[in-house]
Parts: sequence; C-alpha cells; structure tokens
Amino acid sequence: MKLPVMPPVAPMLAKAVQTIPPGASYEPKWDGFRSVIFRDGDDVEFGSRNERPMTRYFPELVEAVRRELPERCVVDGEIVIATDTGLDFEALQQRIHPAVSRVTMLSEATPASLIAFDLLALGDDDLTGRPFRERRAALERALADAAPPIHLTPATDDLAEAQRWFVEFEGAGLDGVIAKPWDITYQQDKRVMFKIKHTRTADCVLAGFRWHKTSTDANPLIGSFLLGLYDDSGDLHHVGVVGAFTAARRAELVHELEPLRLRDGESHPWERWSEAQAHTGQRLPGAVSRWNATKDLSFVPLRPERVLEVKYEHMEGTRFRHLAHFVRWRDDRTPASCTYEQLEQPVDFRLDDIVPGLGTRA
Repeated sequence: MKLPVMPPVAPMLAKAVQTIPPGASYEPKWDGFRSVIFRDGDDVEFGSRNERPMTRYFPELVEAVRRELPERCVVDGEIVIATDTGLDFEALQQRIHPAVSRVTMLSEATPASLIAFDLLALGDDDLTGRPFRERRAALERALADAAPPIHLTPATDDLAEAQRWFVEFEGAGLDGVIAKPWDITYQQDKRVMFKIKHTRTADCVLAGFRWHKTSTDANPLIGSFLLGLYDDSGDLHHVGVVGAFTAARRAELVHELEPLRLRDGESHPWERWSEAQAHTGQRLPGAVSRWNATKDLSFVPLRPERVLEVKYEHMEGTRFRHLAHFVRWRDDRTPASCTYEQLEQPVDFRLDDIVPGLGTRA
C-alpha cells in the first residue's frame, strides 16, 4: 500500500457543546465504530479510533470498498449495522470476535454498512491540509455513484434543518448532530469539530458495585455503581453503570455502601448472573467483555434499597448506550418507582428516510 496518507491515522475529533453553533456544516452523529478506510487497489485497511486495524472483522465491507470507492483513497467514516428499527450497536459489538468462522457467519447474518463523511486523500493528492468545504465537495464527487452498503452521510448548512435532525433522527438510533466549521483542515486527534448530544436524567436503583482496578485490601476503593430499572413484570434489569468518582470519593463510598451489602442468607435479583441461561429474558451484569476476555466483570451485590439520579444520553434497547453520570441521591424515591416508564421515548424514525438504501444489500 502506497498512499499520500498512510495508516495509522488518528481520527479528527469533536468537542461537546450544549447547543448547535451557527455557520457550520451539519451532519447526523452516527452511533457505530469510527474508522479511517485506506484503499490502494485491492489493498484495503480499516483503522479504528485507537488506530488498531479492524479489517478482518468486516469482510463484506472490504469487498464493498473495492467495488464502490475510488481505486486509491483514504476515507473517514463510521461502520454501523442498520436494522428496520434503527442502528444496532449491540450487534455491531458482536462483530469483534477472534474466530474466523464466526466473523464470516456474522458478516452474512448482520452485515454492516459504511457511512462516509470525510475524504483525506484521493489518488496522489493529500487533502488533509485543505478546508473541509473542499474535502466535502470532493467526497460527494467520489461517492456520486456509490451503492449500498457504502453511503455518503447527509449534510446541510441550514441551522433549522440541523435542529430538526437533532430531534427526529434520535428515533432511528442516532445520538445527536456534528457541526464542522467550513474552513477546518483535517487535524488528527484534535477536537476541532463540535458534537451536540442528547442529555436526560433517570432515577435508578443501586443494585451493586465493582471494585476499582487499583483497589486493595488495605485501601479499598469503589470502581462503579451498577444501575437497575424494573420492567412491567417486576424484574430488575441491569441498565448501565456510573463510575466517574474522585479517589477520595471512592474511598468514602466503601463505608457508605457497607450497610447495603447482603447479609448471610439474603437473596438478590441478580444472584444468578454467572449462569449463562439466566441472561435470557432479563439483562444482568457480568457477561464476558468482548473487548477484554480477561477483564473481571464480577460485582458485589447490594440490597436494592437506594435510589440515585443519573444523567444519560440515550437508550439502546433496554440499557444506557454510554456511561451514565451520577447527579444525586434520591432518598425521596422508592426503588419500586424506578421503572422504564419514566424514560422519554424518542419518536420513531426510519434510517431509510435519513440515508436512502441504508441497511439494504447491493
């Protein structure tokens, strides 16, 4: 492979802001795996956010890149899995698997799509030093005839349209809007774009915790809280974690949570978490991490008696898509009142109405 921009490339990043800024190019914020794609003839490589190759996990996209992208190019984009009900990040995570046979099977069962949103190189030309306005125009020309599963992300310079996208597109699994100043060059690992994401709060049951990775017997430290919500049947589901605490607060929490630890003979809604069959029909903590098979995901169960308010961005199915953030204790709320009914439900929106053909196969 010999391109004017060579791997690895650290993708350009966005800083979080509260409102959509005026005077920029606006795009949907896709919820998938960020990837920089390099093609030099038949040689194709998919780089990731951490600059590690992901090529082997998406053989169907390798073939699509050879078929649909210019013969020599470097494209920045997002790998997603599109379904009739929106983006499926959980299915996308399943694609990262060490077994070739499973990767092959999943490439057929849950095929991925590539959403392109920047062009770093074309032919012998390095475009990273050019303003985004020129790169976007070149990307539109380069992908003018591209067919699924390769797609060009929608873009607009209309602020009102971007605000509408922010509200409506969440119903298809997107998690906000990206704003790109027209004059920015491509700056690796720099937060020169802007991201505007949804923020909501929910009252959750504290059902357990994990020890911090630096915790010792001599200096115990809480790592993260395990959060629960009740469904209509009264089952407590694991919906996410809270873990952003200072070292001093982690030490204090050890003593605060001690009265909630189970006594001999007491049961817990998640006591069967280590049994694979127990995860059917109820989301429990403790499944093996597909990113790090050696990571200890065991937890200390607590009597589900205390409620905390957390801030979250959006739901993926029955869980918080990203790490939640602690807001405050809610001692005025009962655990039984912490149900899914409190959560705001975005309006349903079809991916095909955002990008025609997304989710279909060539």
